[in-house]
Amino acid sequence: MVNRLWCKIAIPILWREPWNYAIDYCNKDSLYSIITSYLSNDIKEFFTKKGIRISNQPLVFDYLSFCRSINVIIIDKIISIESSSEYNRFLLQEEIYSILLKKCSEIKCLNIRGTYELVYLPEARFRLESLCELTCDTSIDSKYCYIISRICQQIQRINIFNNNFKVNHGTAKLIEFQKNLKYFKWKDEFNYDYYTPYLERLEDPYDEIFDILKKHANTLNHFEIVLQFDYPTNCHSDYRDIYNKYDYTFLQYTLLELHNLKILKINTPIFLNNNDFNKKLEMVAYRNLEIFETDFIDIYQATCIIKNSFYLRELRIHEYYVDHDEFNDDSLDFIRTICENCFLIEYLSIPTFPLLEDYCIEFEKLLKKCQKLRSLYFKDSYHYEEGNELEFGEYLLNVLVKETSKYLREFGITCDFEFSLKALETFFEKWKGRPAVLMYLENSYIYKDDSYKRLVSKYIIEGVIKYISIY
Repeated sequence: MVNRLWCKIAIPILWREPWNYAIDYCNKDSLYSIITSYLSNDIKEFFTKKGIRISNQPLVFDYLSFCRSINVIIIDKIISIESSSEYNRFLLQEEIYSILLKKCSEIKCLNIRGTYELVYLPEARFRLESLCELTCDTSIDSKYCYIISRICQQIQRINIFNNNFKVNHGTAKLIEFQKNLKYFKWKDEFNYDYYTPYLERLEDPYDEIFDILKKHANTLNHFEIVLQFDYPTNCHSDYRDIYNKYDYTFLQYTLLELHNLKILKINTPIFLNNNDFNKKLEMVAYRNLEIFETDFIDIYQATCIIKNSFYLRELRIHEYYVDHDEFNDDSLDFIRTICENCFLIEYLSIPTFPLLEDYCIEFEKLLKKCQKLRSLYFKDSYHYEEGNELEFGEYLLNVLVKETSKYLREFGITCDFEFSLKALETFFEKWKGRPAVLMYLENSYIYKDDSYKRLVSKYIIEGVIKYISIY
């Protein structure tokens, strides 16, 4: 009775999105058997004569009736288990996608990267109306996007993988037609080896898409973008100017409009530090921002983005651009802005700073104010003179154990500071009674010196250190 009851509860949950698990679908014979069991007898006989194994096993549950998603990449992998023939796989795809659209009462998530023909099936019009999430790429023929745009206008999450150097007007129209778009992710996935000979005919795939996104500013709360801006190392020098012609200002000026964002993740070339953009950025307030992550940004621009973000929980900046003429004012203002506005912060990465009184006062205020802080990382921005690295390291250990909240679990330093053996031992002794700490350090001397190795091993055994990693 317990097993039967468990199955009745678990099966509908597991089969809601059966294509999203971290398993090797190419070896999942059980899924292949379940899916092909739904084929009609005459279709089963047709494929059996072609030498394709089709399951005749009766099903305990109507599995596909619980399904709310279709992922053609995964389903195609499952279909390929019993057929190496491209034509036979095509025939199986046609039958199985038709069954999926008939059996799934409503489809919430659709991934059509690779196979788009299912949108032409008669059942698509009725089953895809309820679609909430769509994943596709820019190599899709525009006509498929036009069909989806006509059927689905309540999509809330769109993931687009850009693998086409030419403009795809269909994907732009697909975005434009949505009435409640909340989540948008764009990721470049160019095949440079294939496209390099055609670079002279390169089109700009960005401007149209990102101009349309501005129209969704009132609803869009998640914006994630990965731009593949590097040219290949073997690229001919004549082509490099073509790759480098994009200045990515389209992205900056789109962000000025997206005032309702909760999550902002950007992996792009450096934000251009121009006066016009900076002045406009000063006027924008991201009041709902909770997570901000970017690879590279000017400290002043980062300050402008977070200055009104009272709900900010994660600030993940992997590298700060430093204008050395303005460094002191900008970096101090950045620390002060976090202290005054971001007291809910849990994950924080900040630039290293000089050991001057103003900086130390503001940094210690920040630690006292941000009592939910769990992770703290220092990014290499300010370069100490040789011989002074030990001074900052010892100051940092002392202030961390004195001022940080009880929730702090990890800290990291991506710069070449040093810690004396005595300072480390004092830190570990004072850390006792708190949660075990994770340390990420950019210095190998700790593992080269036997004294440091013995010290670290001792406090790992005692449960003071959970994990220590040396870059």
